[in-house]
Amino acid sequence: MFQRLKNILIGEPLTHDDNGDEHLLSKIQALAMLSSDALSSIAYGPEQVVLVLTAVSSAAIWWSIPIGLLVLVLLASLTISYRQVIKAYPQGGGAYMVTTENLSPKFGLIAGGSLLVDYMLTVAVSVASGADAITSALPFLHPFNLEISMILVLVLMVMNLRGMRESAKSLMIPVYLFIISTLFLLGFGFFQILTGHMPYAATAHLGQPITGVSVILILRAFTSGSASLTGVEAISNAVPFFKKPKAKNAASTLFIMSSILGVMFAGITFLNWWIGITPHSGVTILAQMAREILGDSWIGSILFYIFQFSTAMILAVAANTGFSAFPMLSFNMAKNKYMPHMYLEKGARMGYSNGILTLAIGAITLLFIFRGNTERLIPLYTIGVFIPFALSQTGMVVHWIREYGKGFWKHSLANILGALICYAIVLILFLFRLGDIWPFFPIIAILMWMFLKIKKHYNGVAQQLRINGQVKEHHYQGNIVLILVGNVTKANIGAISYARSIGDKVIAMHVSTKDTENKDKETEQEFKKYFPEIEMVHIQSPYSSITQSTIQYVDEVATQAEKDNATLTVMIPQFVPKKSWQTILHNQMSLRLKYYLKWRENIVISSYSYHLKD
Repeated sequence: MFQRLKNILIGEPLTHDDNGDEHLLSKIQALAMLSSDALSSIAYGPEQVVLVLTAVSSAAIWWSIPIGLLVLVLLASLTISYRQVIKAYPQGGGAYMVTTENLSPKFGLIAGGSLLVDYMLTVAVSVASGADAITSALPFLHPFNLEISMILVLVLMVMNLRGMRESAKSLMIPVYLFIISTLFLLGFGFFQILTGHMPYAATAHLGQPITGVSVILILRAFTSGSASLTGVEAISNAVPFFKKPKAKNAASTLFIMSSILGVMFAGITFLNWWIGITPHSGVTILAQMAREILGDSWIGSILFYIFQFSTAMILAVAANTGFSAFPMLSFNMAKNKYMPHMYLEKGARMGYSNGILTLAIGAITLLFIFRGNTERLIPLYTIGVFIPFALSQTGMVVHWIREYGKGFWKHSLANILGALICYAIVLILFLFRLGDIWPFFPIIAILMWMFLKIKKHYNGVAQQLRINGQVKEHHYQGNIVLILVGNVTKANIGAISYARSIGDKVIAMHVSTKDTENKDKETEQEFKKYFPEIEMVHIQSPYSSITQSTIQYVDEVATQAEKDNATLTVMIPQFVPKKSWQTILHNQMSLRLKYYLKWRENIVISSYSYHLKD
């Protein structure tokens, strides 16, 4: 039943033959799948700048223009840098691989851990922003913001479990609808300005002195606006998902995405200042701007709701960037033994499903903790992405020094500029927004400890399992088989027959409790009737459960077997229902016993399954 439901939700399993180049991404599909986070951030990035500035005065909004220009400079620097990363590291991994190979593995873990957290925050912020956009258009849904956010996470999780191509196809409509509708909105807005239909209504002229505006305020606004650049690195993490030539297609997609993002950010920032939009509770600045540009006519209202719908959809599916990049980053870190090896495994649809599931659980947990509040999530989101940005830029400078020596300057100018701006943003966040971002640092410290412990474990396992020199075999003097007997059933017949075939000595053990004393005496008599030649040990347990007494007796037999230089096999007969759902109707004592016994050394645990017909 579970397998049938799984096939309905995510599709029939694919084989490796099905997973050829036709299941990789073209540039059009990759733009939809990997750029949704970066493109969607213009729905809240420019607004965050205005929110910081208007804390002083609405007249301070004109400062969003120079701040926006600086954000565009950083965008250009990051785009150049990550195009270089794509060409230098076509195996994917982005900031983690660059930092690990050029700085140190520990700096790589900081970058990797930051991005893992950031991708969870990406999903949480994106779906929460999507829920905000939905409830801005449909205010009666506002009390259900958190529930809407969680449903969106689950929908995206299922979409991605179905595979890359299916996910990309599902995303093409909302992503391209948003691009077209936003570019139309901006184009129509500029057209109205040029034709004189949208008069100048800015709250203050460019350059006008505003009381209360300080360097600290401008820096806070700049760091808030830089949130619009989160997601730029995602394409460099996912180069292996592209069709051949992989690096060339990935670099082209990154350039297209950055160009669209730059045009949108610049257009929204300028029009917001020109129109004189100020923040209002419950309605986003972008929604206000769209209403002002499109007007109140019936055509304008239809276009407004199309734009709001496309904005809500891009914000909701922006989380998909995290679903694409998190599994790939987890794969690269697991390959280096810093994360569990289960992240190396592909699921039924040839995607890294364990990474997808982990990301969904993490994002839902963050939504619960922060109650879906985007303003509380965005500072964490920003610090989480600019630390790896800064480290990867530094790593690329080191890469060029190693490759070109003294001539590294002409290759690394964009990296140096990007690194300086990114470090400045991290410093600003640390100095002025520590109260908002402090949870990030203990989380990274815990992740670093966890990564190093995992690495130590895998190294220890490899050392213990490695065969050094001559192989010394141990020759045992026989095998004792201990069969655990509950009731006398047909399952016991096959189990005893098998035990006789592998064991020199067979012992049946039955454990009873005070509550079952009378019934257990009958069981003992019945067993001796059918199997008179098999030694049976009946143990009266003083506990309410048989588990502890069973383990104690097994330990006694194991100790004796070791003295006699014999092996001990503990056999647990069990019956298997015909239908999987029926398993839950029966006592799972065999699973509990196997769990506790597996920690004992020098014991072989064996199951004998009797399959029911109906």
